[in-house]
Amino acid sequence: MPSVKSTAEKTSNEKKVVKAVKKEPAGPSTSLGVNLELAVYNQEGQEVEKIELPQEIFGLKINKDLIKQAVEAQKSQARIPYAHAKDRSEVRGGGKKPWRQKGTGRARHGSIRSPIWKGGGVTFGPRKEKNFAKKINKQMKRQALFMVLSGKARDNEIIVLDDFKLEQPKTKIMAQIIKSIQVGVKKELSKGTLMITSQKDGNIILAARNIPKIDTIGASSLNVVDLLTYKYLLMSKQAIEVIKNIYLK
Repeated sequence: MPSVKSTAEKTSNEKKVVKAVKKEPAGPSTSLGVNLELAVYNQEGQEVEKIELPQEIFGLKINKDLIKQAVEAQKSQARIPYAHAKDRSEVRGGGKKPWRQKGTGRARHGSIRSPIWKGGGVTFGPRKEKNFAKKINKQMKRQALFMVLSGKARDNEIIVLDDFKLEQPKTKIMAQIIKSIQVGVKKELSKGTLMITSQKDGNIILAARNIPKIDTIGASSLNVVDLLTYKYLLMSKQAIEVIKNIYLK
């Protein structure tokens, strides 16, 4: 039989271990250890140089739970509650008492639009005033955005262009550029590509909007849902600088 002293020492040691585990910090997101050096292409699909992506944006460790939370928060804030059931105050009619209170032998009623009447109001039905929005703080939202970009960099799904301009808003020209880049980088951009521009460019937006699975977004409007919707990211060097200036403040 163990002594009271040994049992007490064992309990004390267990408490110290639990206390040490609780005190241990979770640790910041560390580097993925991937090569962040990417080739830069021109609009003809030819490699012109190489650049190094910023480690603090494209080299983070992925936290799937945080990304999921950011996606749910963004989708919930965009949700519009269409379902709406009218209660007894909203149903048309029922202003007159159906019969007198006493003397008829029937149950007393005040309105034919009561929830227990056919054609009456609905009790506890869906209401359009319901708010589905979920909150997420700015730091978590930004970190989730960086993690998605890091995942794209890890999977080699980011394509960088030295410059991205169109003289005319022609879909035919845009389709030819995408085809040339696709041949140069040896990736099927037709599977879904999000083009990230450094600033709003009407020619690029108009030229790309009729091409299936191709969409455009400004570097200042990045969000996790759009980034996860498309397989590849096509961005210019200027767009990377805009991302650094906006999101690394």
